[in-house]
Amino acid sequence: MDNAGRQARKRAAYQAEAASTPFRGPDGLLRPVAQIEPTEDVIIGGWTMPPSRHPSPRPDSRGDASGKLNVTPPSRFPSPHLRQIGYPFVHQTRPSIDEIPLSQLSPVERSQILKLRKSFMDPYLQFICGPLLRYDNVDELGKWHGAALIVTVDAGSTYEPYPTLKYCWDPRKFASPHRRPSVSGTQVVDLGPHPADPMSLHYGSQADDEHLKGPNVIERRVLGTEIYVYSGRGGTYTFWRFLMEIPLGESEMKIQYSINDGLKMNFFVPGRRQTMRMAAYSCNGFSAGVNPDDFRGPGFQSGYDPVWVDLLEKHADQPFHLLIGGGDQLYCDGVTQEPEMQGWINYPNIQSKMEYPLSQEMLSAIDRFFFNHYCLSFRSGAFARANSSIPMLNMLGKRKIDGFGSYPDDLQRSPVFSAIGSRGYFFFLLFQCFINVTVDGTDDQSHVFKSVIIGGQGPFIPFPSHSILTPFGPTAWMLMLDCRAERKLEQVCSEEEYGRVFDRLYALPQGVEHLIIQLGIPILYPRLGLLETALSSKHNPIVALGKLGSAGFVNQFNGDAELLDDLNDHWTSKHHKAERSRFIERLQRYAQSRGVRVSFLTGDVHCAAVGVLKTLTHWRSSAPAPASDYRYMLNIVSSAIVNTPPPHGAILLVNSQSSKRHRMHDTDTEEEMVPLFEHDTDGRSKPKSHYLMGRRNWCSITLDQFSGQLLFDIRVEKETGLGETVGYSIRAPPPLWTRK
Repeated sequence: MDNAGRQARKRAAYQAEAASTPFRGPDGLLRPVAQIEPTEDVIIGGWTMPPSRHPSPRPDSRGDASGKLNVTPPSRFPSPHLRQIGYPFVHQTRPSIDEIPLSQLSPVERSQILKLRKSFMDPYLQFICGPLLRYDNVDELGKWHGAALIVTVDAGSTYEPYPTLKYCWDPRKFASPHRRPSVSGTQVVDLGPHPADPMSLHYGSQADDEHLKGPNVIERRVLGTEIYVYSGRGGTYTFWRFLMEIPLGESEMKIQYSINDGLKMNFFVPGRRQTMRMAAYSCNGFSAGVNPDDFRGPGFQSGYDPVWVDLLEKHADQPFHLLIGGGDQLYCDGVTQEPEMQGWINYPNIQSKMEYPLSQEMLSAIDRFFFNHYCLSFRSGAFARANSSIPMLNMLGKRKIDGFGSYPDDLQRSPVFSAIGSRGYFFFLLFQCFINVTVDGTDDQSHVFKSVIIGGQGPFIPFPSHSILTPFGPTAWMLMLDCRAERKLEQVCSEEEYGRVFDRLYALPQGVEHLIIQLGIPILYPRLGLLETALSSKHNPIVALGKLGSAGFVNQFNGDAELLDDLNDHWTSKHHKAERSRFIERLQRYAQSRGVRVSFLTGDVHCAAVGVLKTLTHWRSSAPAPASDYRYMLNIVSSAIVNTPPPHGAILLVNSQSSKRHRMHDTDTEEEMVPLFEHDTDGRSKPKSHYLMGRRNWCSITLDQFSGQLLFDIRVEKETGLGETVGYSIRAPPPLWTRK
């Protein structure tokens, strides 16, 4: 039998095995590995979204005598079929009596809590995710613009009238910190109420928070706009977006908001002349094979929560105005574990795997995974409290779509892998940016979010890049560069994307002193070129072992070494070094001509570190002071807030390369790592690694109003799982050079 015949027999065998897998139910449908609801995926929207059958009412809709808005309800929610069969509510949002903590209560208490949940909103909405908050920008008139997003179960919700967001504030009342997370007498960390978290110890009531009252209180109501509908076996789920506009006052203010007059929640906005306090994080998930319970200290329900609780404690003491997701806000490698994907994953011939056809069942499974995984991750634990009380800005990271962009072009053009990247990017925009390209378009001049910069078309996905440029103070801005949508093995961003980004940078108003550039991958980091070369070699014994069947050595997609896509992702990779040098040189010219201090904020590498660029010191010449050096640029690396650090041996290996200085002679620049970690988190012992700290961490960012310095305080977990951090600080000086 020829080779083609043998491959056909192998493929038929894999398909037969998949058809008989125990994941299939009596209906013949495969059972998901992880699900938030019983699913049968008929994609509504997909790459295109059909016209809405019930157009959203205008914001100026009039009310009747009772004060209720006159809005035509959507006719398809719930459908007559769902009414007839008695649609089962999603159990995660309506805990059963067998689930913690309701199972620990008496029947009367359980009944009271469930009635409270249903009667609290008017009309009732069954949340499956949210509320989530997003910051957009502050315009030239001093108005703060942002948005909220919720995802609701259609069969369990009433949409007459449409969901309504109420938000209010007192412009004459100074913002006071809200109730902090606390530890109860049973030593269980009480994260407070949340409308969608099934593990919330209590749902909350109107007495849980003070009402904003008085003659100075300003109240606004805005109707939700439907931006997407996801359909699964259990029914349909609607994404509602609410836009907010708040005139900033002389001092920071607490904003109280609720959906359909339900649970009252808070966030904070800065004063008009105030620079925002920000919290930055990355890598909010665990890698495969890591036991989350190993990172769960006493009192915590999950290993995900301890460092997030520390962030919320700092937020309670002095509220943050912005939460920066610097990449890997959730880990999505698990999409390959879905049963519909196993025929492709286990297909033995690597080359034929590139041509494996994408079935509708596989495409539905990909969407099901992203929807379920997002809802579970963004509504749970301390993270849910953070993203509902601190407006977010998020950018895509590596693990969101399994390293998409850092593999060979033929793999990324293949039907299945391209679908994973495309749907991953779609759901990133939807859940993390509140954007549906079909609804919002690709013209950033008329975009609903003015901070968005639309770049070039992705080479492997049907979307353009979405970068973000927005102010976080009167003299400070942030650029979040989309380094994933246009990424190829030989490219991070296209020249079209760079051109549009720099056009916007040069159009910034006069008086800007600080620019933070958020990149998923560190741009200043120890070189790992020898390892990259070894793993790229055709004669690499690791790859040879992997192809002989040794699990864990090679990836599931094309048989390359498992670590190679990580190394290919780095700016210092051989594939990206030239682009990196051009990018840095372009930023130096911008900094020099506009008088702007540029700093980088990055994540990805699961440890804390700081790198620095500065003017090259020649023989017999003295180095300029950092404040006078336009080439002086810090790279703050804060990673990870949840995931496990690299093995200690790996930290020491990278640390051994950190003392080496590298020179960019064409731009008269040198780069080095900063030995920031002179003492361990106990304050006494000396760590073996002074350049990298292998502990979980996040970063607080504030501006010193007196010195003009931007303070980066990397908050490192003091002891695994205890929810307490120690700060390691470094400052970016103000720009004091003469513009040229």
